[in-house]
Amino acid sequence: MFASFIPLILIFVIFYFFLIRPQQKKAKEHKNMVNALRRGDQVLTQSGIFGKVTKVKDNEEEIEIEIAANVRVRLLRSAVASVISKGEPAEA
Repeated sequence: MFASFIPLILIFVIFYFFLIRPQQKKAKEHKNMVNALRRGDQVLTQSGIFGKVTKVKDNEEEIEIEIAANVRVRLLRSAVASVISKGEPAEA
C-alpha cells in the first residue's frame, strides 16, 4: 500500500524544490526590495516606466515617482519591478 504512494510523494518533493520554493524566494526578495525604497532611487515599474522616487511614506503602500520634469505619478510599492540604482536621498 505504501509503495503506491512513493511516486506521488516524490512528485510533490520535486515540485516543491523546482517550483514552489524558488517562487517563494523571489517573492520574499521583491518584498524586501520594495520595503527598502527611499527617495532618490531610480526604479523601473512593471509597466516599463523609468522614474526617480520623490516621496515614500513608511506606513502606506503608495509612493510617488517623477518620470519627467515636473511630471509625478503615484503608484503602489508593489508596482516597482526593480531598482536600477540607489541614489542619494534628496533633501526634505
